[in-house]
Amino acid sequence: MASMPDVITDLILVDGAQLTGRVSMRAAITAIGDALRGGFDPENDLPRSIQDVTNGQLLLMPAALDGSVGQKFATVAPSNPARGRERIQALYILVDAETLTPTAIIDGTALTSLRTPAVSAAPVDLLASSDAGDLVIFGTGPQAVRHVEAMQAIRQLRTVRFIGRDAGRVGDAVRAAEQYAPAADIVPGTIDDVRRADLIVCATSATDPLFAAELVRDDATVVAIGSHEPEKAELDPQLLGRSQVVVESRRVAATEAGDVIRAVAAGTMAAADAVTMSELFTGVARAATDRPRVVKTCGMGWQDLVVARLAI
Repeated sequence: MASMPDVITDLILVDGAQLTGRVSMRAAITAIGDALRGGFDPENDLPRSIQDVTNGQLLLMPAALDGSVGQKFATVAPSNPARGRERIQALYILVDAETLTPTAIIDGTALTSLRTPAVSAAPVDLLASSDAGDLVIFGTGPQAVRHVEAMQAIRQLRTVRFIGRDAGRVGDAVRAAEQYAPAADIVPGTIDDVRRADLIVCATSATDPLFAAELVRDDATVVAIGSHEPEKAELDPQLLGRSQVVVESRRVAATEAGDVIRAVAAGTMAAADAVTMSELFTGVARAATDRPRVVKTCGMGWQDLVVARLAI
């Protein structure tokens, strides 16, 4: 009788450095787009579980598609940056689709830092003008910095302006981002830089809009990734009202995307006005050329899975 595999000793372990070496930002961006072009509908993604605990949240994010199955266990601790730790920490478990035996454990924190900007860049590549290259980023954490890498993967960046509340952290973000866009002018920025930007990324934990809608040019593309909590919003409802709004899933947007929820409540847009990433990638919808484009993401399990399986 054949011996049963040892679940622990047979596991493949992939740490953050190995993940970075095996999966480039460009490959992650391509994988996100390929999954959508291939017919996967995020509306059918498995639901995730979010539980509040004393110092933050616990998340379970399962996914199954194209013969692959996996689940992320993530924690969100808002006070961690002040402690020198990442706000989001995670482990990712890949399992055999037939036996459901765990086959690999991946550094989920590194995976999240890779897939989140990849999910942003995939639709931006279809929405932004071909010569877009002036980027403003709100936020100074790992996600903010990695968005420079993601935007550089799809456009040639000319300028990058980091905006944050702590000058020291802004300086740290500037220095960390230089490796990803060495030819770009990367310096601290101000709100006025929004007027000149054709790419804007919001990667903060803000509960209220970061800038006024009228500052955004009609040819700009804006990304908001900061929160999956319905009461938080980084963008002015008036901005969503005058923009083409792209979401991962209408179901998720209606329950988790605070920017969309607040705009619908304010009457500046209807929930049905939002375009999904699936519609964009399959050609059902096309990029608007007469108004700003806004991409609002909350993060979904399928995104982790399509990037995680590239590492094995």
